[in-house]
Amino acid sequence: MYEPIRTKSVHSTMAGTSSDFPHRSREEELDIQLAGHLAALLAVTDELRALTPSADLDAAAERLAAQVARLRGGRAPLRAAPAAAGDPAALHRRAHALAGRALVVAASRADTAAAILAAECMDAHTSALQPLTTAP
Repeated sequence: MYEPIRTKSVHSTMAGTSSDFPHRSREEELDIQLAGHLAALLAVTDELRALTPSADLDAAAERLAAQVARLRGGRAPLRAAPAAAGDPAALHRRAHALAGRALVVAASRADTAAAILAAECMDAHTSALQPLTTAP
């Protein structure tokens, strides 16, 4: 009643070519994601350092840069010289959110060093927001 199929199925040919492109493990994907969140947090930290220089922000930036380099296999993150303009409260809120994202990823990949650093950054940005939001 039906003519038999003479060509290979699209699905079977696709299943056989899985080695044509590289695959990353879950851990590699989480490393990439964590490095991205920490690099974004580093960029915001650099912006805050330009607005309100402090030794705490300098130390945090160096620790963030070291973690990003570790996750990227020793490649140091690119850092731009930010302009000293912007709203510090908005930057602190953004940094707090980025640190929260980094904490979630660090916890899911069981990276204690990055999780501790992200939690410390969250605490620091929360405490930095307290005087800014309660000011008249």
